[in-house]
Amino acid sequence: MKKFHRRKFKKPSTAPAPRGLVLWYYGDGKGKTTAAIGVAVRARGAGLRVCVVQFMKTAKWLSHERQSLKILGIPVKILGSGFVGILDDKSTEAEHKKQALLALAETKKLLLLGKYDLIVADEIGSAVDEKLLKVSDLVRLVKSKPKKTHLVLTGHTTYPTLEKVCDLITLMKNKKHPFYTEGMLAQRGVDF
Repeated sequence: MKKFHRRKFKKPSTAPAPRGLVLWYYGDGKGKTTAAIGVAVRARGAGLRVCVVQFMKTAKWLSHERQSLKILGIPVKILGSGFVGILDDKSTEAEHKKQALLALAETKKLLLLGKYDLIVADEIGSAVDEKLLKVSDLVRLVKSKPKKTHLVLTGHTTYPTLEKVCDLITLMKNKKHPFYTEGMLAQRGVDF
């Protein structure tokens, strides 16, 4: 087993002023949305104003994280039309693209309103993977955010130009998953 150790670093003589961070959770492993929701819950617990925008998920899909967020007073904007080509997807490519552009515009509007201290753009990277948005759209979104607002992004694939504008990047790597090893479907309360 690999031993965990803390990296040694020099403490700066003066700490930088707090600013809004951009967090990017990506990869083929489970936990991207879970991590983003965890940050949202922590921020809400600290008294921050939080909003979640779902880029791919649709209102007809059961999502227990939405129930928890509702209890905590965190609004969730469900703007997706489903993942392209999976499960019961009957939307055309044009419909998917229209919804992704709507979600992008809504996220930018929420950022610029200054009403929230932290915004989660869940599966925004997946919209790029599906060619519904461009990487440049994400980079422009990040660059448009107010200085003190935190922005959390999730998706499956990373992009070098996006990485350059992020402060924290975490790769979720799949080592084992019961869907792939046993064909087990998503579990209530654990996966959704």
